[in-house]
Amino acid sequence: MKVCVDAMGGDHAPEWVVKGALQASFSGVPVILVGDEKRIRKDAKRLGGIPSNVEIVHASEAIGMDEAPTVAVRKKKDSSLRVGFKLVREGKADALVSAGNSGAIMATAIMTLRRIPGVDRPAIATLIPTFKGHMVLLDIGANVDCRPDHLRQFAVVGTVFCRTVLHIPFPRVAILSNGEETSKGNTLTRETHQLLSRSFLNYIGYVEGRDIFSGDVDVVVCDGFVGNIVLKLTEGLSSAIFGFMKNAMKGSLSAKIGYLFIRGALRGLLQSFDYSEYGGAPLLGVDGVCLIAHGSSPPKAIKNAVYHAHELATQDLVGRMRRNIERLGVNGKPEKTAEKTKE
Repeated sequence: MKVCVDAMGGDHAPEWVVKGALQASFSGVPVILVGDEKRIRKDAKRLGGIPSNVEIVHASEAIGMDEAPTVAVRKKKDSSLRVGFKLVREGKADALVSAGNSGAIMATAIMTLRRIPGVDRPAIATLIPTFKGHMVLLDIGANVDCRPDHLRQFAVVGTVFCRTVLHIPFPRVAILSNGEETSKGNTLTRETHQLLSRSFLNYIGYVEGRDIFSGDVDVVVCDGFVGNIVLKLTEGLSSAIFGFMKNAMKGSLSAKIGYLFIRGALRGLLQSFDYSEYGGAPLLGVDGVCLIAHGSSPPKAIKNAVYHAHELATQDLVGRMRRNIERLGVNGKPEKTAEKTKE
């Protein structure tokens, strides 16, 4: 399984991207670096050279982080992003990782790989730590305006992703709302509730924001506007809590001594919310494995994104998506009368 890496995508490309990709290759993951070959080789040389399991494919253009996605995708036909997705489409690579312009990544993925039949809107998913492990939240930014059908599709692809990554046979699915009562929410959540109540999914109803971390739900769906706010708030709050506690323990000698005993646990807590530990967020619903990393991703995040992409490709995530879309009712069928299956 080869992972294609967009070497020109990100705030610190290609240096940090190349470094992270090479670190992943040292563990045995075959990598294809796509971008300006001279710059890639220059950075790789400083890092000790190019391993035998790393290929370089030249691309003469790169899409900037601040470029309008549709314009960039249409005009830059030899961009590292587009060349990389073509490699995946042609079967020369099994997954793609990019820390570049997220809008351009999504637009190029849809244009090049196409959607899985039955999916109208691909969604970006992320893993959120809970008291009992992890849960899947989607969409976190790909679609800020959604229809009920879109959220139902998010629930299906999120369920398959949860089964594949978290190995939960029948994930509990919920809609993020402002209350648990079905009378709460807005038109979008209420209409989605009706759809999911008739679906073949293990739907448990509404959950509030405070319930996300409980571990009592496995897949939470919402539109990308809400999801992105939840994600950024979660990331910011985890760092803030660590900072608040660190400052509070500087006041006295006893507080400083106490901090020495618990700082390891605090760092472990902060690490569980660190995006670089997960590397990237998968774009679910396109006909290929694609991970979107933070634009400011350090080498560690790129390395972990490559690992994660390789794992998803090895586990045949896209094949499972295809097989489950009709089975789990993305088009409204089958209903709950159908027999449940683990696949």
